[in-house]
Order: sequence, then C-alpha cells, then structure tokens
Amino acid sequence: MCGIAGILSDDIDLRGEKETIFRISRSLRMRGPDAKGEYILPNAALIHRRLAVIDVENGAQPMRFGKYTIVYNGELYNTDEVRRELKNLGYEFETDCDTEVVLKAFHMWRERSAQKFNGIFAYGIYDEEERELFLCRDRIGVKPLYYAEVGRTFAFSSRMESLLYVKGVEPVCSREGLCEIFMLGPAKTIGKTVFKQIKELPPASYMYYKGGKTDLHSYWKLEAKPFEDSGSAAEEHTHYLVTDAIRRQLVSDVPLCTFLSGGLDSSIISKVASDYYKDSGRVLSTYSVDYVDNDKYFESSRFQPNKDSDYINLISDYIGSEHHNVVLNNESVAEALIDAAIARSCPGFTDVDSSLLLFCKEVKKDYTVCLSGECADEIFGGYPWYHRSEILFEEAFPWSRGTLARRSIMRDGFLPEGEEYVKAAYRNTLKNVSTLGSDTALEKRMREMFVLNMNWFMQTLLVRKDVMSMESSLEVRVPFCDWRIVEYAYNMPWSIKAYDGREKGILRKAFENELPEVITWRKKSPYPKTFNPVYLSEVCKMLDGVFDDKSSPIFEMLDKDKIRRLMKEPESMTEPWYGQLMRTPQVLAYVLQIYVWSRKYNVEFEY
Repeated sequence: MCGIAGILSDDIDLRGEKETIFRISRSLRMRGPDAKGEYILPNAALIHRRLAVIDVENGAQPMRFGKYTIVYNGELYNTDEVRRELKNLGYEFETDCDTEVVLKAFHMWRERSAQKFNGIFAYGIYDEEERELFLCRDRIGVKPLYYAEVGRTFAFSSRMESLLYVKGVEPVCSREGLCEIFMLGPAKTIGKTVFKQIKELPPASYMYYKGGKTDLHSYWKLEAKPFEDSGSAAEEHTHYLVTDAIRRQLVSDVPLCTFLSGGLDSSIISKVASDYYKDSGRVLSTYSVDYVDNDKYFESSRFQPNKDSDYINLISDYIGSEHHNVVLNNESVAEALIDAAIARSCPGFTDVDSSLLLFCKEVKKDYTVCLSGECADEIFGGYPWYHRSEILFEEAFPWSRGTLARRSIMRDGFLPEGEEYVKAAYRNTLKNVSTLGSDTALEKRMREMFVLNMNWFMQTLLVRKDVMSMESSLEVRVPFCDWRIVEYAYNMPWSIKAYDGREKGILRKAFENELPEVITWRKKSPYPKTFNPVYLSEVCKMLDGVFDDKSSPIFEMLDKDKIRRLMKEPESMTEPWYGQLMRTPQVLAYVLQIYVWSRKYNVEFEY
C-alpha cells in the first residue's frame, strides 16, 4: 500500500511549490516509508510514498505510459487475469506490479477499466496532453481518497491532513461538520468530512477533473436480483467465494500474517491461510491483542458474552499457527488516543483506534502484510440489531438509535438541528436501496439493514483499519470485502443467511467442517476492549488538562459540568454512544480527541 497525492492548478506554477510538495509528501511518509517520488509539471504535480509489497525492486511511482502518469495506492487480487487480457490485446509489461496493470488498463478502457478490477485501491491518473485528471476508488471503499477545490486549484490525497498544506484550503469546520462529529461520529456521511473544504471520493466512484470542472460518477452499486440457489448451494458458493478471496489475498513478496481473535471470521481466514502455507511447507504466523489485567476486570454482556482469550489458543493449536499475543498497557492505550486522532485528521474511534494503532506497530516489527476479518458481520448479519425484532424496524441507525448520550455532554441549545440532521442522513441512505417487488417486508428491511450497515458501520471500521495500520506502515487486507461476496450476500434470502436462526448462520454452516465446533458456533464477540479501570482513570487525568485550557473553543459547545459528572459517575450513561464499542470511557476519550484535533489543526468552527 502507499500514500498518494496530487495538485492541479491554473493559478500556481507548481514548479515553485517545492515546500508545499515536500510537506504533503512528508505527511504521507508512514503510508509509504520505502520510497518516494514526484512528477512535477507547471500545472500538475503527482506525489507518491511507497510501501513495497509486490515486485519490490520495480514498481516505482509515479509511473508513466504514453501521455498518462499514475499514482496508485492498493492491491489488485486479479492482476494476472487483467494482465493476461491486456497482453492478448498487444500490451507488453516491464514489471510484475499491479500499478502497471491499472495504468495500461486505463489506457485501453478508460473509466470502464475499474469494472474489471477485484481489489482495494485509490488512484489518480493524469493526462498530460489533455491536462485532465482521473480519480478512482474501489467498490467497497477500503482505500481512502480525499479532494479539495479552491478556485482553479484542485488537490487530492490519501490523507485529509495533506490537503491542509495546499494554499487556500483552510481548517474550517462548519455546522454540518459539527453535526457529523457530535451527532453521527465516529461515523460520517459518505462523501463528506469534518472540514468544510475537503470532500471524500465515494466508494465505487470515479471523477474527472479538467479546467476547474469536476465530473463524478458511480461505476458499481448493489442491485437486487432473484436468488436462484438452494440453501445447500448457497452454503457451497459462500464457501467458494470466501476461500477464493482469502487465497487471492495471500500473494505477497514480503512477510504476511493474519489477525486471529478466536472468533468465527478471523478463524476462517487463518485456517484457509494456514492450509495454503502448509502446501508450500510454511507455517502461518497469527496475532491477537489483549490488555493488561483484562481477565481480572472482564464483564460479560449481551454484546460480549465471553473473552476472546478463551478461544485463541484453541484455534491456533488447531490450525498449527505460530501465535503471538500482544498485551497492551492501559496507560499506553490512553496516551495513543492523541496519535490516533492526528493519524485520522479528525476525532475517531477512541481506544478502538488507539489500541489498534499500538497493536499494528507491534505486528509491523516482523510483518508488512496482514489479513483481517472485518466486514463479515455487516454483510452476513452478524450484529445483534439484525436479530432483535423490537428494534429491527425502528427508523433509526440501529447502533445509535437516539441522541440522549450525545446531548448529555453538550451545552443546552447547541446544534438544535442535530436530530433532524441524523434523521435526514438515515432517510437519504435508504432512498436508493434496490429491492424486488417480490420482497417480503422482512426481506426489504434486511436489504435496508445491509445498506445501512455497509455505508455507515462498515465504513467506520474500514477507515479505522486503514488509518491505524498504515500509520504503522502495515498493509491490512480484508477478504470479506471482496465485492463478489458482498453482491452474493446482498441477494441471499434472510432464511438462508440466518441459518438455524443464528447470526452469520450461512457462514458458520459453510465452514463447520473445517473448524472446531466450539469456534464455528460460538456467540459473536466484538473487537476486544479494555475493561481495566486504569484506562478510564488515565483518560480522566488527560481531560483534566483539557479543562485547564480556558481558550479552547470546544467548551463553547460542550458542558464542562456535565462531563465532570460523567467522569465521577460513569455508570450514569445508560444509552450507548455508538453500538457496543462506545460507552462512558470512550465518550470521554472522544471529547479528548476533539480537543486534540482542534488544537493540532487550529480548527476554526462555524457555529
């Protein structure tokens, strides 16, 4: 994976903007520590930082072919098939890397080339003759891409922070941005960011930019189609699609491992990967994460009925992996909240972010590529809200059904439009959900739930995974985000998907003969979080320092007394802020991250 950026301008001679280009490149260095490159013309500059994974010796970027120059971030998992098709059309190749395949595919098919790719990617291609830029992003949105327009200057980057170095792009957060932070965060509306002038290229989209005009299009979306397979055929095809996706993503010229939590999704990935490695006489390395004294303080709940640690050694022994358990210090998890917020360039998923950041840094000491089990829950109905009839048809985001928790830390009267903003975001998500006339009320709702989860909860997790891993210079691949799996699962009837009434029932059934029964049919457990009171104590200490900053603009929005009361009575917050992953310690950490972000970027608020 890599970090990419670019600037086009009719107002500035970019050959004289070396300091700006240097600062942008430097801001991307952790995404690509192995090499850097720039291609600078009077009216266009392309910037690249490389994390070398495939064809390490070659594949330097920016890469040119004819009138086109590319900066590319990602991995194609069907590189051989596309390369073969291009060779049959007369193209020759000088490298083994997928960058050259993407570049020459665009030369052949223009924007239609994106439909041929199976992978995770974001890239820009500049046409030197036409002075035209093409941007593109993968179907699911695994790899990020942001852009900004100021007058006759257009810029794009893998990171929001990079764009703040472009002349005219200011760190302004509008009322809309405040609604994103306080009413929806850590989720966000697709296409939007917390900065007024910075936008996100949506997943499955491409854009042309030329002469001050943008032209944005979507090249893929979920379409409702009749499902022809029987239950047994669905089981077989699910097994094929998942196994094929995993095996495709095991290709790497540098060391590769897997994350293993002891849950169903990571166990499937690790089992397939281990078998693949055994075929060539290799042993797979697996990694898990835990916290100091978590056994002592663990509390069972509906969302987290048991500890991952009870199952990790069982599955590791079963598949024969070399397992490593990373145990995080709770004080360090709190301290890393600052680095995590800066890595995101916005407030984020608090300790769910910071712990992953520390975990990835440990894994990076020995590995460069990892496979992880994100997104199976969203597409196979793994979350509790898919199965609780009393909330299934409620017209609200199921992981954040109300705003009581959010209002509990705000000043009275702040963002009065907030509730309507949330309702509008919910309604807009459902406007274009594709259904069939034959869908029952339940099947229609399950399609809506699929899209809600994919466009919101899943995007939040994908941003987290990309940012925290790439900040550690670690490439993490997510096999369950293969678009073929997503399309197939979208059209699978709920009676088949929820086999035996279970969350991810069809996935369990498809792999029940390859995993221990206790792993296959284990109740879902979310990403492990710390239960140690030391973490909450450290966050509160850090917040005390925030309270001392009388000039901070966030206290014109938040109520110090309400926050202090929450610090003293953490059990008083009964409604979750964001699903099972954000309770009182995380909400307090979110306040801290808002402060850190606002100070780091000197954010100007419009409220």
